[in-house]
Amino acid sequence: MIEKKIRNELEKAENDIESIDSQLNSNSISPDEIKNLSKKRSKIAEIVALFKELKDCEAAISENEELRNDKELKVLAEEELQDLIPRLELIEDKIKFEVRPKDPLDSNDVIIEIRAGAGGDEAALFASDLLRMYLRFSERMKWNMEVIASISGKEVYSFMKFESGVHRVQRVPATETSGRVHTSTATVVVLPEVDDIEIEVLEKDIRVDTYRASGAGGQHVNKTDSAVRLTHIPSGIVVQNQDGKSQHQNKLRAMRVLNAKLFEAEQMKKQEDNSKTRKLLVGGGDRSEKIRTYNFPQGRVSDHRINLTLHKLDYILDGDLDELNRELLKNYIDEASGV
Repeated sequence: MIEKKIRNELEKAENDIESIDSQLNSNSISPDEIKNLSKKRSKIAEIVALFKELKDCEAAISENEELRNDKELKVLAEEELQDLIPRLELIEDKIKFEVRPKDPLDSNDVIIEIRAGAGGDEAALFASDLLRMYLRFSERMKWNMEVIASISGKEVYSFMKFESGVHRVQRVPATETSGRVHTSTATVVVLPEVDDIEIEVLEKDIRVDTYRASGAGGQHVNKTDSAVRLTHIPSGIVVQNQDGKSQHQNKLRAMRVLNAKLFEAEQMKKQEDNSKTRKLLVGGGDRSEKIRTYNFPQGRVSDHRINLTLHKLDYILDGDLDELNRELLKNYIDEASGV
């Protein structure tokens, strides 16, 4: 059900589109005005289209509810309603997503770090499983992902911010002969990418160290000091990169990560007293601190922040995070609106 306040905003947006279209069709409009009006139109066109879908669906439901009183058309009307009611709920969910409380960082690209936690070799294997999951999710969302890992695309941070925290896996390792289930963890950190203008980093505050990148050996061993380590002296934050072919490329990549980490540190200071935001992020690598558990013997994934369990482990590890993300977003919206 769409609240009256939201419906009023949708009606206003619909009227704005009509007004903009009328102005764009005018013969006395300047190129600058066309540019500004077109930009304004593109911002609200998607939500207005959804509002039209909503009204059409509501009208169809109302019509078929009346037809249920007709003996000849009752069965047909019931069949139509079975399709229309779920469709209406889907449209309402889409509208609620579009008008959700906006996080100013939601449209940012992200840098993601995955570190093996408790559990030795099994934790390292699980970290690689999580990396593959995010690669597959990025493919589904048509985002671009580099193995820094950096993800870019539409509204990336709005989806990925819920992945920060400790992920726990329960499964029988391939090397376990007795069939005993082992518990391991991996920590995921999602950082919004920021422009240089958003965070000021002084050159004098950075120590740059170069070293030889590690490799597989043989003829492919890197014979130059192309790997780069940056240390931000005031904060003590250290980042390094050796994935690029040149020192210059690695330094640029390391600076992206450093900017993101410094920005995150600044944001965390501001949010220390904001329990609603902090509730979604869990730090550390200890087994007791976790946001999600992946249980292989039972084929389930449980998100502990919203008490949600889904018996679709294989699908989730293959990047199908849609249902998880939808429920996390609903919880986020409810908390932000004080529900």
